[in-house]
Amino acid sequence: MADMRAFLDAVSGWAGGGPGGPASDLAVRLGVRTAVLLEGPSDHAAVEALAVRRGRDLAAEGVCVVPMGGATSVGRYAGLLGPPGLGLRLAGLCDEGEQRFYERGLKRARAPRPGFFVCVADLEDELIRTLGTARTEEIVRAEGDLRAWQTFRRQPAQDGRPRHQQLRRFLGTKKGRKIRYGHLLVEALDPQQVPGPLDGLLMSL
Repeated sequence: MADMRAFLDAVSGWAGGGPGGPASDLAVRLGVRTAVLLEGPSDHAAVEALAVRRGRDLAAEGVCVVPMGGATSVGRYAGLLGPPGLGLRLAGLCDEGEQRFYERGLKRARAPRPGFFVCVADLEDELIRTLGTARTEEIVRAEGDLRAWQTFRRQPAQDGRPRHQQLRRFLGTKKGRKIRYGHLLVEALDPQQVPGPLDGLLMSL
């Protein structure tokens, strides 16, 4: 795991304008064969949590999960890690609203699209709808966030909004909360009721 983190750090440095040599050397040494491109760390937490639940060690399988820091970075990462760069197989998740960035970026990188799965709003929305709002609120309560959730719901901007949309917005109101709940919501899923995009991604790896 530590070595895969080193590879991820090398890729991030490369994407930021640094040299590509360290990432290339580590990819060969670690046997990296697939890069999973995700928008951010909360998606990363969810994918890793589901992999663990299914008894899989993605790093040992040569799969590196890459949080890119936003959908607009997909062209850069696809170019570095896909056919024009390291030649890795690319997979990932994207939000429906950001799909155009993925289409353009993958096309420029000459990377096939079958390994990419689309969430309607985002992965948090998929998880909340799968679990249901009542179960999601139970998790919020168990995590000690009930008071913050109740305060959030009283805000004028939340008046009249569907509960699942309120929950989705609530998860993004504090730094680190989306990452924590990305893990927690996946852990709470019934094994037979994993959201389609997330399930499809793991099955494709």
